[in-house]
Amino acid sequence: MKRVAFYTLGCKVNQYDTEAMMKQLEEAGYEIVDFESEADIYVINTCTVTQQGASKSRKITRRAKRRNPQALVAMVGCYPQVDADKVMEMAEVDLVVGTKGRSKIVEFVKQAMRAKGPVNFVQEMEEDDSFEEIAIEESKERTRASIKIQEGCDQFCSYCIIPYARGSLRSRSLEDVKAEVMRLAEGGFEEIVLTGIHLGQYGKDKEDLDLVKLIKRILTVEGIKRIRLSSIEGTEVSDELIDLIAESDKLCRHLHLPLQSGSDKILEAMNRPYNVQEFRDMVNKIKAKVPEIAITSDVIVGFPGESDEDFDDTYQVVKELEFSDLHIFKYSKRQGTPAADFENQVHSIIKKKRSEKLRELSEKLSSAYQQRFIGERIDVLLEEVRDSQTGMLTGLTDNYLRVLVDGSDDLLGKLVEVKLMEKEGELIGCLE
Repeated sequence: MKRVAFYTLGCKVNQYDTEAMMKQLEEAGYEIVDFESEADIYVINTCTVTQQGASKSRKITRRAKRRNPQALVAMVGCYPQVDADKVMEMAEVDLVVGTKGRSKIVEFVKQAMRAKGPVNFVQEMEEDDSFEEIAIEESKERTRASIKIQEGCDQFCSYCIIPYARGSLRSRSLEDVKAEVMRLAEGGFEEIVLTGIHLGQYGKDKEDLDLVKLIKRILTVEGIKRIRLSSIEGTEVSDELIDLIAESDKLCRHLHLPLQSGSDKILEAMNRPYNVQEFRDMVNKIKAKVPEIAITSDVIVGFPGESDEDFDDTYQVVKELEFSDLHIFKYSKRQGTPAADFENQVHSIIKKKRSEKLRELSEKLSSAYQQRFIGERIDVLLEEVRDSQTGMLTGLTDNYLRVLVDGSDDLLGKLVEVKLMEKEGELIGCLE
């Protein structure tokens, strides 16, 4: 039996695609082993959002070949999709697959093993504009499963390579999504995360279909206790979606809305689809309807042309909107995007200082949000592994609070009600 090891870089969509490829190879008789083990086949599911992502993809690929020089090494995903020629130049690479065709990974592996040299199965995006169906029925994480419902992006933000790597918008059919949710529910999963490259655009390429209609359909699936949304643009949060979050006991009180900058000048340069006031109005509308909701966000610091004043504007907007958590990224040039050629690139030292200042603010905001729930009773979905540092059970509330619980192993993977307390900055859930 051939042994296959996977390494996944990047986003939740990549993680989903990896699990789908694992399933196909397992069903074809291959054994899935840990990446640190010796394998006959190594599959690196790459990321190319930043230059660092592409660099790490190459580094991991070389590591795999050093571990077993006789192994077949495959690079798949976004990086080979946008730079297949460069990937094919790597001596360590035997098989190249882009962001399309991964549903044929078994066939591609077999062909590559028969070939006398590296083979390239990267497809041009124009060749096929349909959603590639590669469903999963189980996940490494037994309590929570991600489901990819949409692929591609038509936004073309000036810093982002993803539209070139993932192609145009393609939505999965409502029936296929619901069928996968039902299979996962039967497998014991209690929470699903709807994910995609441009989630809020789900259904725009189909007749009479949108994200809210999909959510309403899968809310009826028995066994699923939570539905969580991954990142969604603030401009795509409809009044109907807000009402659904407010009214449903299954739809998580958590939205991740990327801000990216609090400066209108920078937002325009980024080609973002909103201005600061529009974003502010949306966040305030959501909080008015769902007061306890967790709104998390992304911010890029050091985008070309970002002045001290622009950064101060961002800092003040983040402070005003009181995000419960913030992902901070230092701008990184990505060749192939318009922003890589912009003038007034910001020095790395300035990026670092701005990042640190925002991180300090984010920690204060996260703590303040957490404090609001001390003493309250709330449900926590416990994961199937204990916290590595404390040895305690660990899980998330629906509004994205990480909680530690002192309990027995029979609670692993269960949804339990706890009373929230705080100890040394950590949220502790007391079972009563």
